[in-house]
Amino acid sequence: MNLLGNIIQRYPLLKNRYMITFTIFLAWIMFFDRNNMIDQFHERNTLFILKKEKRYYQKEISSTKEDLTALLTSNSHLEKYAREKFRMRKDNEEIWLVIDTAATKIK
Repeated sequence: MNLLGNIIQRYPLLKNRYMITFTIFLAWIMFFDRNNMIDQFHERNTLFILKKEKRYYQKEISSTKEDLTALLTSNSHLEKYAREKFRMRKDNEEIWLVIDTAATKIK
């Protein structure tokens, strides 16, 4: 009993029942509740990652739309795209592929 008396004498806020109730409530909200602080931190981190991915995909969509409009409006762009991506060629035409072996080496 002497130890408890010394603690209460040293910290008089422990006598206040409102302070004790507030402390218990705060601990409950921070650690034991369904929406506790740890889960909130993880959810914010996930939200940040998803927003970053959203920005990336929006940029990719806009660049793809620009490429599509360029391909649909000009035959020269369409021919260039077909030659570069699908290695298409005209009749009586040879294609030489130059592959940089230094860039393709696995580190």
